[in-house]
Amino acid sequence: MDFYLEALDREIKKPHENPSVGMILCKNTDTDVVEYSLSRSLSQTMIAEYKTKLIDKSILQRKLAELYDIAEKEVKNSQQD
Repeated sequence: MDFYLEALDREIKKPHENPSVGMILCKNTDTDVVEYSLSRSLSQTMIAEYKTKLIDKSILQRKLAELYDIAEKEVKNSQQD
């Protein structure tokens, strides 16, 4: 992950932005995998456990439709200019 974060910071990050942060999301807890993955990392490491709840599918569909409407309006406006 350090390779990708370094590349992102050098090539894409703007001067006014903070350094990039990497996140590894795991479905299950496996302390051995975490220990081996991060044992040579020199950067700060924070580990947390989160319990998630998926948003209702109908809400996601409605929000996606709203985003499409906004995008269509922006495209139409840019074509009129």
